[in-house]
Amino acid sequence: MASFPRARFMAIALIFHFVYIFSIFDIYFVSPIVSGMRLFAIERPTTSAPPASRLVLFVGDGLRADKAFQAHPEPYPETDKDLTPRPLAPFLRSKVLEHGTFGVSHTRVPTESRPGHVALIAGLYEDVSAVTTGWKMNPVNFDSLFNRSQHTWSWGSPDILPMFEQGAVPGRVDAFTYGAELEDFSSDAVALDYWVFDHVKEFFAEAERNKTLYNALKQDKVVFFLHLLGLDTTGHSYRPYSKEYLHNLKVVDKGVQEITELIDSFYSDDRTAFVFTADHGMSDWGSHGDGHPNNTRTPLIAWGSGVAKPELYPEKVAPGHDELSADWNLDHVRRHDVAQADVAALMAYLVGVEFPTNSVGELPLSFLAADIREKAEASLVNAQGILEQYRVKEEKKKSTELRYRPYRPLSENGLTPERRVADIRQLIVAGNLEEAIEEAAALMKVGLGGLRYLQTYDWLFLRALITIGYLGWIAYALTTVIDLHVLHGHLQPSRTTVGCLVFSSVLVALYASFLSSKSPISYYAYAFFPVFFWEGVFARRNSLVEGRKHLFGHIDSGASVVGLFFNCAIYVGIIVSLALGYIHREVLTILFILGAFWPVAYGFSFLQKHTALSVAWFLSCAAMSTFTLLPAMKVEDVSLILIGGAMMVVIGILYLAFEDFVLADFTWLEKPSPQRNHISRALVGIQIGLTLLSMVVTRSSALSLQAKTGLPPGNQVMGWVVLVAPFLMPLLYRLQPNTHYMHRILVVFLTCAPTFVILTISYEGLFYVAFSALLVSWVRLELATYRFTLAKTTIPKVATGSTGKSEGEPKLDSPFRPLTLHDARVALFFFVLLQSAFFSTGNVASVSAFSLESVSRLIPVFDPFSQGALLILKLMIPFALISANLGILNKRLGVAPSALFMVVMAISDILTLYFFWVVKDEGSWLEIGSTISHFIIASLLCIFVALLEGVSAMFIAGVEVAGPEVTETAVNGAAAETEVKKVNGTADDLPAATKPE
Repeated sequence: MASFPRARFMAIALIFHFVYIFSIFDIYFVSPIVSGMRLFAIERPTTSAPPASRLVLFVGDGLRADKAFQAHPEPYPETDKDLTPRPLAPFLRSKVLEHGTFGVSHTRVPTESRPGHVALIAGLYEDVSAVTTGWKMNPVNFDSLFNRSQHTWSWGSPDILPMFEQGAVPGRVDAFTYGAELEDFSSDAVALDYWVFDHVKEFFAEAERNKTLYNALKQDKVVFFLHLLGLDTTGHSYRPYSKEYLHNLKVVDKGVQEITELIDSFYSDDRTAFVFTADHGMSDWGSHGDGHPNNTRTPLIAWGSGVAKPELYPEKVAPGHDELSADWNLDHVRRHDVAQADVAALMAYLVGVEFPTNSVGELPLSFLAADIREKAEASLVNAQGILEQYRVKEEKKKSTELRYRPYRPLSENGLTPERRVADIRQLIVAGNLEEAIEEAAALMKVGLGGLRYLQTYDWLFLRALITIGYLGWIAYALTTVIDLHVLHGHLQPSRTTVGCLVFSSVLVALYASFLSSKSPISYYAYAFFPVFFWEGVFARRNSLVEGRKHLFGHIDSGASVVGLFFNCAIYVGIIVSLALGYIHREVLTILFILGAFWPVAYGFSFLQKHTALSVAWFLSCAAMSTFTLLPAMKVEDVSLILIGGAMMVVIGILYLAFEDFVLADFTWLEKPSPQRNHISRALVGIQIGLTLLSMVVTRSSALSLQAKTGLPPGNQVMGWVVLVAPFLMPLLYRLQPNTHYMHRILVVFLTCAPTFVILTISYEGLFYVAFSALLVSWVRLELATYRFTLAKTTIPKVATGSTGKSEGEPKLDSPFRPLTLHDARVALFFFVLLQSAFFSTGNVASVSAFSLESVSRLIPVFDPFSQGALLILKLMIPFALISANLGILNKRLGVAPSALFMVVMAISDILTLYFFWVVKDEGSWLEIGSTISHFIIASLLCIFVALLEGVSAMFIAGVEVAGPEVTETAVNGAAAETEVKKVNGTADDLPAATKPE
């Protein structure tokens, strides 16, 4: 196969999948931000004041709703009495019981800091892709409560505050932040919250001395924002059920009490409203990001001026409670749940400013201490703000559509938004206030429905286009595989004038439609690929016909047809089951158990000849089947880390002890090789030593962090040494190369071993060993089954040096054998192993599956991108092993280096297309987050496989392997094969120690 068609195919695959990943954001998650809306606020007489003159917002970053209200023993007990469970946030609880209103604020995915704060402060839900800017210091390009205020002062994290400071009217928001170095996972994070509380106290003390500041603080419509990051940082380090997290909750409660009393004392007018909530929750494993209920349920407590008192129901369970609040001992207090964006509307009402222009929050009337007329007026203003967004978005859509279809509930029977607003105004004037509130609530629902309608206006067309694109890619990829690796490219594409005219016309028509509707540039790419792919398939129709003869020519009876369909059903069933494996990891356990008996399918004679290999495969599959039964969320276990590292060391030592046996394809030689590669053996010893050193450093660092004594500088330096040094070791093997494939596999294994030790928190090291053993067994077993199958269909052997071609058969100019149907099974095994590498040690589809404990041994200070890069490095290591082993298997089977990779790239998008159609942008937050991550992972898988092909070529460069040693064979009734002794050179070129027996 020419290298150019292969490179072109890989380039097309990368570009196509990279572009189409963004399709879900163009379809499901279009940004809701528009501009040009009018502002709405409750009209009051100049003599009438808003509910509150000022507002204080406390955000306990990463605080779960249940932890805020549950009873727990004292985190650090000093007496027996301290062991009795009690509320750890007594001040906040007193506000719930006596002074204010409480409930649960439900967040949306992604449960990260930026989207959470935007929802709280601006009242809108950014599209999911906005999380990629979560830690960037870029202006927030939409309206917010802070921007509506007279002035806002804020204290807290440098990751959050600058976004709102730079996005507001210049000079309107002041942000006081601590240095990023304080966000240290190895130290006590309560220092972050103490910093905030102390600086707020200093600020008000300064106001007593600074008349300008004092006058500014005495203005109406001012906001104070306290961002409390300690809980989030502590939860990441120690988990939200830890004594450290619970102690941090006590610190926050005490600090909120002190600041509340300080502000009440400073103003002495009872005109301050207070809101306490969180941007997101936290999983039991100290992470967040996905839609798990522990991440989406946060506390909401409001008290002070303008806030309703608690609704008490003595002797019975109050409305609003469910299983979540069963153990809060607040059953007699009514619980009022809200959506997170509703908090922005609540705060805007309390402080008397306009609702943020992009807010979709619905004012929670149960939180308001207002008469019914005030509530009716507020509800109408809330509805007007939402309808204004609908008006602007509808005008924009009308201007770009040739035939616009209006939203029926806001266009039929003359019920325009203006008419509906006027009707509600008449109800208020007539004193029908309850009805006005009901109508305003209904109008908000209709308005939000209209926004939803406009948001999904192009869904049907776009989803159909993307589906045709993915189907086109699958067809194009399979056609290319047949053309390059079955027929070896001896048939040229056959294009016709009519065909080119038809496909060109389709593309021109689509582009004309996009141009007239002013569609985004991405739409043009979405339309280009389906036309390109299907035109390519049509042009290679002759290859499909010829490929059918080569691949299915031997199927000439009813029984063989039934068998083919049966095998295809099993094949597709396994791929579909992998889709279920994204949610239920136990599916992989079942596949490994079934796969363990794969050698049995070849009969007793095969098992008798390859007993040891079959047993090794069985044990490897059995070991791998256990990992997907273990918890995906893990806690740090130093003992398991050391056991895994010890097994890696033992493997290296056993290799040195039995090198001749291993390099002789696991057979005993009559005489050991007299020529040993001493440099190579010494380097293997060094790699073993680095693995031992990583165990020592990891144990010391983990114990130091657990003891909360910080990360010793020496440990951090040595940690980076054992992380980086092993990746330089393969370069030293060039001094005296050992080209045997088993030696290369061991080098790759030991190169990654120290990294896997230092970035491990539990049983991942054991997985690394088991997975490596499985891959080696798989490579050897595939070759054994290939030889065994060909031996059963062998026709008289040709002489060495013969071309091995039948008379009249077309000459295929390729050093590689053509693919057969049997190779589809090899690709399927490779695909299953890829999925296993993703999911065996955790649920990669969940953002919450990533624990920062291991990376804190190298980077103790919070740095999401650097820490995330280390986690991804650990995730990529198993794929280094897969790519090396598959590259060697390609050589041993005599197929082209990219052949099996290309087959996997074709079939992988069956999963992608499935996940594309199940993506959700509404419903439970868990479903939304899961479907997004599933689609992205499935999409990236094809890109990843394409990159693995290049990695494989790098890992096996210069490796010499014995070929399949097959004789001329009629394979599936297709082309005959010739004896292949070796892919790179001849067997006689191998060193004595590397020749197979």
